[in-house]
Amino acid sequence: MNVLLFIMALIVSFIIVRIGAIAFELTGLDWPMATFQSLSCFSGTGFTTRESELITGHTQRRKIASVLMILGNAGLVTLIATFANSLRPELLVPKVTIPFFHVMVPANMVPWLNLMVIVLVILISYRLAVYTKFDRKFTDFLRARIVKKEIIKPVSFEELVVATGGYGISQIEVCKDSPVLNKTLIESGLREKDITVLAIERKGQIIPNPPAMMKIIFSDKLICFGKLEDIRNKICVIPA
Repeated sequence: MNVLLFIMALIVSFIIVRIGAIAFELTGLDWPMATFQSLSCFSGTGFTTRESELITGHTQRRKIASVLMILGNAGLVTLIATFANSLRPELLVPKVTIPFFHVMVPANMVPWLNLMVIVLVILISYRLAVYTKFDRKFTDFLRARIVKKEIIKPVSFEELVVATGGYGISQIEVCKDSPVLNKTLIESGLREKDITVLAIERKGQIIPNPPAMMKIIFSDKLICFGKLEDIRNKICVIPA
């Protein structure tokens, strides 16, 4: 029973981490960063000060991280408890209902059998997780469900580099409700917010160091340097 609970807890933990990664990605993080941050929040490890600014400076991401931390603490406790109990034969042998099991497998061998089952399940889970086709289909399925249920509304920006003090480089797509839509760079007021537009991607073409009189149009991708929170709020309407 404890082995079964361990396997179930392991599978649920994997699904939670993957959902967290998808949620982070929908808020604008690239996939490798989103995966790492989800695993970091769930396990409580690997979190650096610079990368934490991507989470703490964003309302949606703080909520996602909080949920992952709470579930992670509960999940890790469950995994440790069920794993430890799986290695205690006095708790397992009396509950065995398979005929002649206690004859075929001595009591002192039950913990080793359980350990072999756990290791095998972990290896199979790892192989499935790194099997690209399965991983992609499973991730796409979860992403579609999250978007359909509007649990997390996707946003059209990607934060590329984080500097100290919340500053960094962000690529953000101009949406239809953007306050800078159909304005020139000088009219947009971005400079007053200490936001520098390094380049504009328009219809697959990169326009480096765009002039101040260039008009910002729908679906332009602005590559900006500045405080990330100001970039999000000034260029595109971010869901609460």
